[in-house]
Amino acid sequence: MRTSRRAVSVVWVAFAIFAITPIYAFDGTKDTQNAAAVAIIAAPGGGVMQKPVPPADIPQPAALSALEYAADDGHPAAQWKLGRMYADGIVVPRDDLRAFEYFSKIANQHADDSPSAPQASIVANAFVALGRYYSSGIAGTRVKADPERAREMFSYAASYFGNADAQYDLARMYLNGVGIQRDPKYGARWLGLAAQKGQHQAQALLGQMLFNGDHLQRQAARGLMWLTLAQENATPDESWIHESYNAALDKASEDDRAMALQMLQRWVQGRRD
Repeated sequence: MRTSRRAVSVVWVAFAIFAITPIYAFDGTKDTQNAAAVAIIAAPGGGVMQKPVPPADIPQPAALSALEYAADDGHPAAQWKLGRMYADGIVVPRDDLRAFEYFSKIANQHADDSPSAPQASIVANAFVALGRYYSSGIAGTRVKADPERAREMFSYAASYFGNADAQYDLARMYLNGVGIQRDPKYGARWLGLAAQKGQHQAQALLGQMLFNGDHLQRQAARGLMWLTLAQENATPDESWIHESYNAALDKASEDDRAMALQMLQRWVQGRRD
């Protein structure tokens, strides 16, 4: 019976993951291309017609029930998607405590999974989500702000799974002395690891430190390179990144700009290789 139930739940989770909008990728990022797409269906006469995807604020009970069924059966992809839905208030009312509980299930059940396992990115991101909840707490609930616990979550995801977001959050804790003794140089090392993986916030913060010589030997060109990469991927509301880039660009010498450009070209080529 258990085997039969698991086979059914696999079908349900596959249905549910693609049936609820907006779409979340398995690593937790929004698939904006699919979310904005329309379904193409056959039209009379052999043509095609476009069928709009239902708006995100219209619940889809069958898909939601399928996700809950699969999540109860222990599928991390379903648990992750439900956690993100409750955290963001997508399709369901926002409920950070329920999101926290789904992320906790993933962390508790899969902490020892191999970093190369198919669900590793989900597990790592669940630890990151838990770390962020512990950083601030959830008002009116049993989840209180606990910087030390947050550091444990980030540290595990950063060290064991090599998660770039966790490395960035852990770096900030070392830089600010939150939940751990302040150690800017150790924080900069974590920033470097995250920046190399393309985490744009880490690139921006590392770029700031290098350009200004803040706790690190000043390397203006390298700092400008990281800031340039960061601002290309920064969202409009991340004004601190755009402002840092513009300030550095204004202060940089012609030699710094030329060297930064060469570094950028090598970076791009290295990523392609």
